[in-house]
Amino acid sequence: MPTTNLRHDWQLEEIIELFKQPFNDLVFKAQGTHREYFNANQVQLSTLLNIKTGACSEDCAYCSQSTRFNTSIEPQPLMELETVVTAANEAKANGATRFCMGAAWRSPKQKDFNKILEIIKAVKLLGLETCMTLGLLDMEQAQQLKDVGLDYYNHNLDTSAAYYSHITSTHSYQDRLDTLANVRSANIKVCCGGIIGMGESLEDQAMLLQHLANLPQHPESVPINQLVRVSGTPLAKAPIPDSFDIVRCIAVARILMPFSHIRLSAGRAEMSDELQALCFLAGANSIFYGEKLLTTDNPTLDHDHQLFNRLGIQTI
Repeated sequence: MPTTNLRHDWQLEEIIELFKQPFNDLVFKAQGTHREYFNANQVQLSTLLNIKTGACSEDCAYCSQSTRFNTSIEPQPLMELETVVTAANEAKANGATRFCMGAAWRSPKQKDFNKILEIIKAVKLLGLETCMTLGLLDMEQAQQLKDVGLDYYNHNLDTSAAYYSHITSTHSYQDRLDTLANVRSANIKVCCGGIIGMGESLEDQAMLLQHLANLPQHPESVPINQLVRVSGTPLAKAPIPDSFDIVRCIAVARILMPFSHIRLSAGRAEMSDELQALCFLAGANSIFYGEKLLTTDNPTLDHDHQLFNRLGIQTI
């Protein structure tokens, strides 16, 4: 696959110009870029399991698992290893090639972290790629994850640095960037994206993608999430974003980061089949597979199979 045209010097004005292109022109450009690097009719499947639920001390305004908000989520401790392995086996049987695990923490405590290391080793033995999202990491923790074979670490930037204070006050944008740097220093692949529909502007979306595209190495996986409005959170009544804005964001991400997997992530349960098809046309080539995405709903397995059959898309 070609890599010589990868850029890390995108200017904000360039990215805003892409967003503002006529819709057909933007999608055409994104699809052309996509075909240079990927099979246009293949989608990678990942499964995401919440291995520790709720009781998070952070105040991320979109999150159902924060102790600061009155949501319906019941806190659950870290799952036992056998329970996680059973879920990973089921995911593999259903076609997933990557098993992603999330724990609601600011950062993991050592007693839990030791259990996490054992979980990674066990899931790796099943022949699945592994991904973890555990909050903030220091360099030593990142290296320990690498040593037991972790393939990917997810840590989203969520939005632009300029808008970040509207989303959380309990940690900084730099804290997130430091974690990404620690993950890269340990030679773990990066999964990092953002959320659309939190009240941010087009410029905020452009700045988010600029930051991702101008990292020294593009994230291998870039999740683009549509906000799932959870009752009890500050963003429960946020306006639903225009469907075409989601497609535009996917398309611009594909153009800026042509070698990355662009993952159509949270919010798919609220999307029509036609909108999802437009997102795949615009360059999305990965999804989370399974009927729960952490604590929120996801399309059923049968529905996804039917959609891919209708579109002639192969899953990998």
